[in-house]
Amino acid sequence: MKIWLDDVRPMPEGYDYWAKNARECIEEVLLGNVSFISFDHDLGQGKSGYDVAKVIEKMAYCGFGEVIGYRIHSANPVGRRNIEMAMSSAQRFWREGQNDG
Repeated sequence: MKIWLDDVRPMPEGYDYWAKNARECIEEVLLGNVSFISFDHDLGQGKSGYDVAKVIEKMAYCGFGEVIGYRIHSANPVGRRNIEMAMSSAQRFWREGQNDG
């Protein structure tokens, strides 16, 4: 499933699910249904897109789940950088098939 994670911008064509908050997105990630996420960082009150990326990074570190492709459409430069670091780390863990521990 391809997820559009954004609380404001409408979901463009080509996505299967519009997650309007981090909780919804994390639930789908934990179910193993996600192949791709387009991230926004600022999701109103509560958790951010970075919180979702951290969950994915931890899953990859622990050897759970399949590779999740991603892009970041957030306009928040700090949030964008944080998501990029977490997702790059997750990609590395999946690629290496092991964690650093």
